[in-house]
Amino acid sequence: MIEPPPYHRSALSVGIVHFGPGAFHRAHLADYVDRLLHNDPRWAIAAVSLRSPATIEALARQDGLYTLAILDRERRYRLLCPHRRFLGPGQDRPVRELLGDPAVRIVSSTVTEKGYCLAADGSLDFDHPDIRRDLSAPDRPGSLIGWLALGLADRRAQGLPPFVPLCCDNMSANGTRLKAAVIAFAGRIDPGLADWIGGEVRFPDTMVDSITPATTDELRREVREATGFDDLIPVAREAYSAFVIEDVLPGDAPDLKSVGARLSSDVAGWEKAKLRMLNGAHSTFAYLGLLIGYDTVAEAMDEDMLAGFVERLMRDDIAASLSPSPIDLDSYADEILDRFRNPAIGHKLAQIAWDGSQKLPYRLLDPAAEALAAGRPISRLAVPVAAWMLFIEARARAGEEIIDPLSAELARIGRSGDVVARLLGLEQIFPERLARNSDFRSAVSEAAEAMRSAGPRAFLAAKAGE
Repeated sequence: MIEPPPYHRSALSVGIVHFGPGAFHRAHLADYVDRLLHNDPRWAIAAVSLRSPATIEALARQDGLYTLAILDRERRYRLLCPHRRFLGPGQDRPVRELLGDPAVRIVSSTVTEKGYCLAADGSLDFDHPDIRRDLSAPDRPGSLIGWLALGLADRRAQGLPPFVPLCCDNMSANGTRLKAAVIAFAGRIDPGLADWIGGEVRFPDTMVDSITPATTDELRREVREATGFDDLIPVAREAYSAFVIEDVLPGDAPDLKSVGARLSSDVAGWEKAKLRMLNGAHSTFAYLGLLIGYDTVAEAMDEDMLAGFVERLMRDDIAASLSPSPIDLDSYADEILDRFRNPAIGHKLAQIAWDGSQKLPYRLLDPAAEALAAGRPISRLAVPVAAWMLFIEARARAGEEIIDPLSAELARIGRSGDVVARLLGLEQIFPERLARNSDFRSAVSEAAEAMRSAGPRAFLAAKAGE
């Protein structure tokens, strides 16, 4: 049997309203809050779903109880109950009342990047249908942006201090972008409200990290057999979890630092390290691992030549692009490699390989451009870029789907001759400073040709000897 949380649920009071109670929220922020409730009952969560009622209804049926499975070398299970209110589509009045409750100090969100209704340049998309609708009826919002603006307007009108919008979605400068979007929206309704939000409301940037697989019937069965709890909505995540919050929270905010969150004045530094070291290594494993024939990250880690190459790439090439950093980069590399070895996660290389045209610029091309500018070698950084090109070529020529916003163009190029040169000519991916750089072009072309002729394993063995 699984032990219930040590606090009395009847003693909890809501101090956080959360929009988007999906699996990542319930495995990440809700876990931090659950541990906080052991000693401070003021911070229970009101879960709000703007779209589907399924998760809300399941939480309500279980009185907020659900299982968190920690997927590590040995699996562990915890019973959590940090949510005390469950609000779904159509329950506008209680949501508005909660946003105006002085006891609510945090309004958090995990609605995915598209839930913020942003344009391609990161600003609020005033042509988005949800934003157009909310501007026509600001007292009956349907978007997160509309709800934040309405809740803050109500607090201002009542003379209450503002709540803190806390974005927990994995997007760069998330608090900064959310603030700009809410101010832009408010400015169309009430310029005075926009000025008040700009001057009084804190929107911390955050960095969140923990691999959270989707909930499956297999997980439900596993939880039932291991704990005796027939849980409708268990969640699972790896043992590693990181939560970095910009150090601007007011003094009356929940003490998330006491349960493992890190307050930092340089969230961007953490974010950049994650993007380049963790995600850059992931992409490298994906394209090289798929060319060799592996299925998951953990399997690819068993290939010594590949694992050794990725480790040198992180420690010698990517880390050099991050100095100075708020992180001990060597220890961070150790953590990443240990996470990659976790066989319980089964992180699919094919999934990591999706949307390469969007991911490579931030993960690998920026570090390569900076290395060239600083006179550092780029021979290793060119390898995953070349592997991506060979991956595109192999998929296109086999007639297999390429999951990418540029899929049609990538498939056309992949079926043609001179794939490397043609891909380097895609300005949507390769900035001119790289595409026209002879050293970069040569390094990528030579790596691609060497992998074609010798095969990726033999190529990596040769790289190990350099």
